[in-house]
Amino acid sequence: MTFPRTLAAMTEGLDRRAYPAIVCEAGRRAGPLWRQALGALSYDVGAPPCRESTIFDLASLTKVIATTSITMKAVREGRLSLSSVVRDDITVAHLLDHSSGLPAHRRLWDAVADAAALRDAVLDMPQDRPAGVQAVYSDIGFMTLGFLLEACMDAPLDQQWRALWTDTAHPLEFVPDRSTWASIAPTERDPWRGHLLQGEVHDEHAALLGGVAAHAGLFGNAASVGRFASTVLESFQQETGLATPAEMRLWARRRSVPGSSRALGWDTMLPTSSCGTHMSPTAIGHTGFTGTSVWIDWERDCYVVILTNRVHPTRSNELFVPMRARLHDAIAADLAAAGL
Repeated sequence: MTFPRTLAAMTEGLDRRAYPAIVCEAGRRAGPLWRQALGALSYDVGAPPCRESTIFDLASLTKVIATTSITMKAVREGRLSLSSVVRDDITVAHLLDHSSGLPAHRRLWDAVADAAALRDAVLDMPQDRPAGVQAVYSDIGFMTLGFLLEACMDAPLDQQWRALWTDTAHPLEFVPDRSTWASIAPTERDPWRGHLLQGEVHDEHAALLGGVAAHAGLFGNAASVGRFASTVLESFQQETGLATPAEMRLWARRRSVPGSSRALGWDTMLPTSSCGTHMSPTAIGHTGFTGTSVWIDWERDCYVVILTNRVHPTRSNELFVPMRARLHDAIAADLAAAGL
């Protein structure tokens, strides 16, 4: 099976230096239909080629793959409810749909010395607005949710995730083993840490937390992210270790926050979304700052994974962001041409 439109779009991104490495996968509930890797791990002469097995820093895909899944489990077991009050007027649901009123972002890593001080700063963070009135994408909100999950489940997030995601053939891991770092797609030459990040989490707050955080920190390759996506698709049809169909439909439903496309943890499809223009209105997905995304169209039994290291060698490279929708549309066209 060939995907000529997608390959042309992927190659254009390489030629424009939107990223040095890219892997795309499209699949269904039954598994992958197509996967392709292009480029090299960096722009250095002689850099290792990007392979289908190349591991990427998944950045904010952590929010939906790990944290949202762990929260679903906590709710299912009665440890939390979506209406549980976290503080003031903020509930668990507000944290998940980014309507908590907590700020989008703060450079706390410049102001605190360690993980304990970061936790205190996050939990003491004042709201910018009342909860529920507006959705503002918030790492602070998801860090708050992560600290809550660790308290109510009495275990670190990475232990909770390992207990939930047991597919060792398709690992999705916090803190990759140091022996694998050289084969992981590098991200930024980070001025804060003073060196190239390869195998270390890109996000500064996640780094302060030892690489294990609710908003960022997960690493994986396209096959592993695709396996998670196919499990989500399966969960819409029958009970899995992740969820029941009723749970998936609830968590994938767009919330009633004015002007927001957010569901519980997930984003949903808009014509202006990163998933392009061809997915169903009920499709769910998420992007990651490092240049990653996963979109899942459960009505059409289809998922798309795109992994790049667009922040290499610097996060100021914004060339990939407008290309994401085009890549999804190219994949949709190639699937349609193949009769899939």
